Amino acid sequence: MFDIVRKALLAGLGAQEKAKELVEDLVKKGELNQSDGAKLIKEVMEKAEKGTEEIDKKVGAIVQKTLEKLNLPNRKDIEALEKNVQELTNRIKRIEETKGA
Repeated sequence: MFDIVRKALLAGLGAQEKAKELVEDLVKKGELNQSDGAKLIKEVMEKAEKGTEEIDKKVGAIVQKTLEKLNLPNRKDIEALEKNVQELTNRIKRIEETKGA
């Protein structure tokens, strides 16, 4: 799964670079003026950023669903268990202190 996402992101970055090179070539050849070239590059970068954000959200959702299916304890569960263990430890200490006194 990670490999697929990695390849998609790298392909996106490669396409982004190619688009930038293409615009720069058009500007050099005089087929596109500097201002329009800069606007086009900015637009490509913004769209690429939005695409990356969407991929991040989708991957996050997939990971979350996978973790839920695995039924692993989350941070909240572990913190609750730690709190319970600490409370029980404190009770045991109080009982031992009462017996020892």
